[in-house]
Amino acid sequence: MGTFALPPGFRFHPTDEELIFNYLKVKLKNGLKASEVEVIPDVDLYRCEPWDLPEKSFLPNTDMEWYFFSPRDRKYPNGSRTNRATEAGYWKATGRDRKVYSLASTIGIKKTLVFYRGRAPQGERTDWVMHEYRLEENECEAGPCLQM
Repeated sequence: MGTFALPPGFRFHPTDEELIFNYLKVKLKNGLKASEVEVIPDVDLYRCEPWDLPEKSFLPNTDMEWYFFSPRDRKYPNGSRTNRATEAGYWKATGRDRKVYSLASTIGIKKTLVFYRGRAPQGERTDWVMHEYRLEENECEAGPCLQM
């Protein structure tokens, strides 16, 4: 599916709760049905540099925000650490993970990452920021989790 333009005035600005509950959870449980409008493409974020991501988005956006589903790449085959390195640099977590709530219960986690050019620990910080969403661990028991 290629890019398409929304009519003037329409924006795709889902809340954290909407991203997790209406997109990520649905994608993991059923896969999005072909009859639904696909607005979030599958992209392996760690095989792309951040400056290449805008052209991979289904929704052109002047707000400099793009949304993607991405598989988790493990640093070690039997480990839990995520590999966030690209050819040109790496995504480094910043701040603490934040819980995403629906009503009174936690439905997911939001992590903020910043892109650094080069290799750790001498990488140079850039202005590229990514928000990674994942379901709560008990929601992921049936299979692998995806990131947005």
